[in-house]
Amino acid sequence: MNFTEFGFEPELMEGIDGSGYTTATPVQQQVIPIILNHKDLIASAQTGTGKTAAFLLPLIQLLMKHKQDHHISAVIIVPTRELAIQIAQHMEGLSYFTDVSFISVFGGGDGGAFVDEKRALTKGVDLVICTPGKMISHLNMGYVKFSHVKYLILDEADRMLDMGFHEDILKIINHTPATRQTLLFSATMPERIRALARKILREPEEINIALSKPPERIIQEAFVVYEPQKNPLIIYLLKKYNFKSVIVFCSRKHMVKQLTRELKRAGFKVDEMHSDLEQAQREQVINDFKSKKLPLLIATDIVSRGIDIEDIDLVINYDVPNDGEDYVHRIGRTARASSSGMAFTLVVEKEQTRFSEIEELIGYPVTKTPIPESLGEAPLYEPKKKKVFTKPRRNFKPKKK
Repeated sequence: MNFTEFGFEPELMEGIDGSGYTTATPVQQQVIPIILNHKDLIASAQTGTGKTAAFLLPLIQLLMKHKQDHHISAVIIVPTRELAIQIAQHMEGLSYFTDVSFISVFGGGDGGAFVDEKRALTKGVDLVICTPGKMISHLNMGYVKFSHVKYLILDEADRMLDMGFHEDILKIINHTPATRQTLLFSATMPERIRALARKILREPEEINIALSKPPERIIQEAFVVYEPQKNPLIIYLLKKYNFKSVIVFCSRKHMVKQLTRELKRAGFKVDEMHSDLEQAQREQVINDFKSKKLPLLIATDIVSRGIDIEDIDLVINYDVPNDGEDYVHRIGRTARASSSGMAFTLVVEKEQTRFSEIEELIGYPVTKTPIPESLGEAPLYEPKKKKVFTKPRRNFKPKKK
């Protein structure tokens, strides 16, 4: 199903196209029509199943069509600042060409961040992405008005209850109108989640979202490394296997640029793909890669979805993707149709926990391949319980005048 079939506004379609989306996933096909039809929803969905775009896209569409100046129209409540940052990053890309405004509100910032939050919450912003505790701090100050909220989304609801946010969630919800549309996403559905749903949802639709698994034809390997070993290892692997068509995915565009420069110096025919390129440049790079004029492409996740390129021999994850869905989409660029393919992931120490969570989501461990002795000793693969590694980043897109 193509995204054009949902009837999205042209400005939203520009954001969808710019983010590299063309075909809706099964998750998006299920969730988007329910939200656009103004139905409440309870969905069993683990992190990494693709739910973020599934609720952001129809939410942006609804906010565009039902603008409320000087009021807060939508609230997304999440358990952690890391998830708030991640959703805000998705929102930034998808809403880029629209006039929808948003702010992320979470703990751990400085006084300047609090001032920015207070100003946005006082003057009104279309969407607030928040953690419960920080939102309660603002609500207690008396200047936040949720009386015009039309859309409320709870993401990872079971995790929020595990963290003791039940009362905070209800307090926030009690500030919103009973006529709002409410969406609840939870990895599990214990009775306490059902009880919460009965309190806050009205005749909800219910769906179960499963994570897509990588095709069995993909040979997956992981290399546990220190950061300085990454580039020498990639050069070693590219020389060893001599594949004809390779994509290397990096999470940040500055790493795309840096790695491209280093591989050019090493004698590889390589080009880069990221959001700093003009559309004509992107199309030229993709056409060269599709036609096999370009054997090696270094890219951000802009090409991990929706671009149909066959006969890619190898996908390398320069870093561990944010979640299981991103991992599946990245490595799914290889082994298309009836072909087979390989996928390598480089895992540094601080990413081991995230990679182990991806292994849990796809249902099996990925083979850990030793690095060459010439690159020195590598760290052991010893993932620990989840820790916070992400530096907080504020995302505030002001209303356009």
